[in-house]
Amino acid sequence: MALVTISAAYGAQGSETGHKLAERLGVPFLDRAIPVEVADRLAVPLEEAETRDETPGGFVDRLLGSFMQMGGLYGATIPPGDAPDEAAFRLATEEIIRKHAESGSGVIIGRAGMIVLADNPEVVRVRLGGPREARIEQAMRLHDLSRGEAERQARENDGVREAWIQRFYGRDVKDPSLYDLVVNATRFDADACVELIVTAVEARRR
Repeated sequence: MALVTISAAYGAQGSETGHKLAERLGVPFLDRAIPVEVADRLAVPLEEAETRDETPGGFVDRLLGSFMQMGGLYGATIPPGDAPDEAAFRLATEEIIRKHAESGSGVIIGRAGMIVLADNPEVVRVRLGGPREARIEQAMRLHDLSRGEAERQARENDGVREAWIQRFYGRDVKDPSLYDLVVNATRFDADACVELIVTAVEARRR
């Protein structure tokens, strides 16, 4: 039984580490499963959910429009004439995260999991980061990107995730107090990051 949330800056190997960690621990890897469930419940095409997930003003607005068409979420009826707000979308995501966390096992990537599950004594909250320039160079090397493309992706990805946490929770995603373990993922490869997290999980169990 192991429950881990991972928040990762661009170029900090979040997805790679999450996949490897879930395999090492033998638990579900919950990344795209979250927007897939939201898309299924709201009748939004999966392709849109995958490409616009966590994008303020983009996917969020389309989901809120779908709420109006479907009339409710998780069995709760929206009164006629009452347009859902951002809180409704946040609630949907939080409920999906908590539902998976009830099993006590899983690796959850992003979506403010470290805040949503902050009161869960079983969770180990991890932040993967590192100096911006080092993260850009790592992304270039790992994903065969030009410097311009890596810089653009870093700007957009970090900006969106920082805005997501600030907008919905009023917190700074880089605040170390949100995490149990903060790792400079430009100094360690994904396998080493997994070992560090597994050590933290085992220490929490003890």
